[in-house]
Amino acid sequence: MSSSAQTRSPPAAAQGPRRLPSVERLVGGAAPEALAAYGRTAITEAVRAVLAGIRAEGASVPDESALRAAVAERLVAERRPSLRPVFNLTGTVLHTNLGRALLPRSAVEAVAAVMGQASNLEFDLASGARGERDDHVESLICRLTGAEAAVVVNNNAAAVLLVLNALAMRKEVIVSRGELVEIGGSFRIPDVMVRAGCRLREVGTTNRTHLRDFAEAIGPRTGLVMKVHPSNYAIAGFTAAADPDALHGLCRERGVPLADDLGSGSLVDLAAYGLPPEPTVRAALARADVVTFSGDKLLGAVQCGIVAGRKALIARVRKNPLKRALRVDKMTYAALEAVLRLYLHPERLAEELPTLRLLTRDRAAIAARARNLAPAVADRLSGSATVSVADCISQIGSGALPVETLPSAALVLTPDAGTGDPRRGAGGRCKRLAERLRTLPVPVIGRISGDAILLDLRTLEDEAGFLDSLAALQPRG
Repeated sequence: MSSSAQTRSPPAAAQGPRRLPSVERLVGGAAPEALAAYGRTAITEAVRAVLAGIRAEGASVPDESALRAAVAERLVAERRPSLRPVFNLTGTVLHTNLGRALLPRSAVEAVAAVMGQASNLEFDLASGARGERDDHVESLICRLTGAEAAVVVNNNAAAVLLVLNALAMRKEVIVSRGELVEIGGSFRIPDVMVRAGCRLREVGTTNRTHLRDFAEAIGPRTGLVMKVHPSNYAIAGFTAAADPDALHGLCRERGVPLADDLGSGSLVDLAAYGLPPEPTVRAALARADVVTFSGDKLLGAVQCGIVAGRKALIARVRKNPLKRALRVDKMTYAALEAVLRLYLHPERLAEELPTLRLLTRDRAAIAARARNLAPAVADRLSGSATVSVADCISQIGSGALPVETLPSAALVLTPDAGTGDPRRGAGGRCKRLAERLRTLPVPVIGRISGDAILLDLRTLEDEAGFLDSLAALQPRG
C-alpha cells in the first residue's frame, strides 16, 4: 500500500457518527448580538438543554449550524411572554378565557401612568395623611349608580363572599331555589355561603318562588335575604318570582337587609343602544340595600368586584378583615376610574367604550368587512383552506344575557381535503388548522362549526394586524 493511500482520509461513512460539539464551543461561537440580548448564562442553559434533548432522543447529530439555530429558537421561545394578545374571533364578545372586556385607550394610559412611579394609592394629597384606596373611585360609583357608598375587591365572587361574611356570618341567608346557580369554575352560591360562615335557607321551588315564601322564612336567625342573577342560564315556562319592590318592602319591614348579586353590572340601559335589556345597577339599588357586580363584564372595565349600597352596610363590609385580603392594586383603580369617567359623557360612550362599541356593531357593516377581507385571507390560506362569508350569531358572554344573541358575519375557513391526516376526516382537518392558527405571532382563535372554522368578525378591529399575523402561516405539510 502506498504512503498516499495510507494518509488519505477515509470516506465519510467510515468516519463514524458525528459527535456533539462541546457546550463551550457552541457558547463561545455565539454572536455578539445574541450575547447582548440574552446573556451568557441563558445561552449556556439553552445549549445544554438542546444537547440534552438530542442525547435523550438518540437522534442523529445535526451539523453545528443546525444546533445553533435550535439554540436560537429555544432562546426566542423562552423570551416569549406566557400571557399574550390574541385575536378573539369566537363570536363571544366578553370571553372569560380570552380576557373579557377590552380596556379603552384612556384606561390603558392611566394604568401605564401609575405603573412606573409612586402614586397616591393610600395617601390624601390634601391633608398629607393616610388615605383610603377606595376613595379614588367611590364617588364616581355612587354618582353613576345612586349608591350611598361603595367598595372594590378583586372580582364579583369576592364581592359576594365579602358581603355574606360581613352581613350574615353565623346567620341564615334566604335565597330562592331557582337562583342557587353555578357559574364558570364551579363557583356555586351554596358553597360560597358555607365558606362565608353562613347557613343557606332555601325557599320556593326551582321554577316558582312567591313573596309568601320569603315572609314565612324570615325569622330571628335571618341575617340576609339574597337575590342572585341567573348568569348563564334561564328558566322559562311555568315560572314565578317575588316582585322585587314587594320583596324589598318586606325586608325593610322585618329589618333584614336585601342583597342583589347582579353579576354583570350594566351602568346604562342597553335597550337604548338597540341591545337586549339588562337590569342596571341603579335600578337594582332602588329595590335592594346592597348590590354586587363585576367590573369587567357589561361595565367594560378591568377585573374587579364592586359592592355598592347603603352607607351603614358598606361600612360593615369595609371593616371586615376579608376586605384587605380581597383588595385590588393601583393598576385596577387607575383603569376602573378611567372607564367610569367615560360614563359621564354618555353621548360618546358607544364610541369610546370597547365593550359597548363591539356589542352595538351593525350586522351589515360586519358582513361588508368580511367580504372585503375574504380575498386577502384566502390568499394567505392558499393551499390550506377555502374562504367564504356567511351570517352567524354572536353572544355577549361571561354570563350576561345568556339566551340573547347578536346577528353577525364570519369568515368560513373550510380546510382542503388534502390537508392533515386523511384518517381523521374533516373534523381532524379543522382541528389541525385551528392548531396552526394558534401558533401565529398573534394567535387567531375562532370556533369550529361542522366541517369549518368560523372567524366571527364582530370583535375584529385591527384588520391590518390580523392579516399580518395570517401571513406568518407556514406552508402546509
